[in-house]
Amino acid sequence: MAFAFRSANKDPDTRALKRLGEAVRARLAADPQVYQMPVEGLELYGVGGFFSPAECDRLIAIVDTVARPSPTYHNNGDSGRTSFSGDVDPRDPFIRMIQRRIDDLLGIAPELGETIQGQRYSVGQQFRNHFDYFLPSQDFWQDEQRRGGQRSWTAMAYLNAVEAGGETAFPRLEMAVPPQAGALLIWNNMGLDGRPNPQALHAGLPVVSGVKYVLTKWYRSRPWS
Repeated sequence: MAFAFRSANKDPDTRALKRLGEAVRARLAADPQVYQMPVEGLELYGVGGFFSPAECDRLIAIVDTVARPSPTYHNNGDSGRTSFSGDVDPRDPFIRMIQRRIDDLLGIAPELGETIQGQRYSVGQQFRNHFDYFLPSQDFWQDEQRRGGQRSWTAMAYLNAVEAGGETAFPRLEMAVPPQAGALLIWNNMGLDGRPNPQALHAGLPVVSGVKYVLTKWYRSRPWS
């Protein structure tokens, strides 16, 4: 499916997203703990053991306190998201430390980051194919422009191993990444030119057995509010 995007000289986010992509790309390439996935068309990275077992346990407990039936974006009922989710408290000292570590890994200014969201998936729950970025055709596009603009990078952490299922799938790459406790998955929702990358289509596959816990942090092109 093809999408029509604004040209680079008309979209105020594009140049900023291109520069941000270049900076994060260079930072991750210089970090020996970061592994770049061997895929074409998407910048996709992994970091094993980013969180310790004790940190994962503590984060799981926090997710349980905030998890509610997941709203779809702006209550869009077509997203196929059936998990439980909730924003963690950004003022919590432990969460502030977690956010700072992710910011530092990517080298992204903290003010560009959204509040971390925790998600819990039970058996059968999933998040069907979707993009993390926004499309100009969506009715909330102007609202998101005022709130910080386009989403750039996604950082998603697995907090536990799952007995079966729960992979993060990238269907256009024919790739799925299974949950690994403490691992951080990172991808650029933009292409090298700073424009939305259709290859970033992804899904949280249904959990077959067990429960899946994840944390997700999204970044914007401009300070988020």
